[in-house]
Amino acid sequence: MDSPAGTAQHPPSSDDVTARTIRAVESAERPGDPRAVWRALGAHGLLTDLRVGHLPGLLAALDRSCPVGVVLSVCVQVASALPVLREHVDAAADGPVTAAFRAAVQGRSTLALAATDRDGAGSDLMSLGTTARIDGHAVLLNGGKRWITNAQTADHALVLARHRPERHFTSFVWVLVPTDAPGVRVTGTDGPLTGTGLGDLHFDHVRLDRSHLVGRPGRGMVSFARHIATERYAGAVWAAAMCRRVLADTHCRLTGRPLGAGSAWDNAAIRERFARCLVETWRIETACAAYRSTAEPLAVSMLLKVSVADSLDLVLSECARLVGAEAYLDGGLAQLRAAAGMFATAGGATGAMLAGIADHAPDLPGGRPW
Repeated sequence: MDSPAGTAQHPPSSDDVTARTIRAVESAERPGDPRAVWRALGAHGLLTDLRVGHLPGLLAALDRSCPVGVVLSVCVQVASALPVLREHVDAAADGPVTAAFRAAVQGRSTLALAATDRDGAGSDLMSLGTTARIDGHAVLLNGGKRWITNAQTADHALVLARHRPERHFTSFVWVLVPTDAPGVRVTGTDGPLTGTGLGDLHFDHVRLDRSHLVGRPGRGMVSFARHIATERYAGAVWAAAMCRRVLADTHCRLTGRPLGAGSAWDNAAIRERFARCLVETWRIETACAAYRSTAEPLAVSMLLKVSVADSLDLVLSECARLVGAEAYLDGGLAQLRAAAGMFATAGGATGAMLAGIADHAPDLPGGRPW
């Protein structure tokens, strides 16, 4: 993701990405439709040359203009699914992986990253039960995935599956699965995140040509670990943008609300509570900067994810209390806080992250990889 072809000499700046994203969303037929927004981003060339350093600008612009579900739909694709495909694109070949990547960056098709299993494994990816039996020139896929963003809207699912029974990181492979392939079934999931296309994927003897393998068998979990760290960073910079937007709006409301001889903002207790939100937002921003400079992105991404989920919830909760009853209007802060609860789950549940952090406990205090 950091060095896409054709952009080494004159990569766009973060400000340029922000401006282009705003124009793209404004040109979308329906800003509340994730497929329409994805098409607009592709048409404006934002997906072909996107780098990790551009994620803050892209996601801040999307957060300003689109529902939470739509931003999540884009975030998962640009931070995880597209980079996994990009690693294995062969410009000299026209196989399904290359074709899917080209269609996605042009905005003509959408992707779903399908890692979490349907049958109980949850965030314990080493226990995945979805299997890919590789036999000669074919792959036979069985199993299912749960709580998958874009499951209902994606043209292709990038499925992490087990190709060997051993509980070892070399036992996994990526399979690119057309969602209209025989044996694939999609069921939607109800929830507050309108626009995510959230759902479950079911695979019943899905037979595909071996060219649908993404990378070598045995490298799937290694690739997943690398790119899920970027997805957690993307979620963090999005959370920072959300905090900045909410704080600016809350400050405006407080300065405009009469209280006694002045405004609510003149009240010392209110100012102190607001200042605490500024401190939490600073913590998110600082943690994001630490991630960009670390030599241990996977471990630090777990620290980043847990701390961001906690700080974001504090900011949204406090701002909702500060604005009062207005928080419960349609589209208000109460709804935003409920939707933002997914920051504690998407990309790895908080409990799983804490378990992973504990595994690094002997190294983290002394080594300080952040």
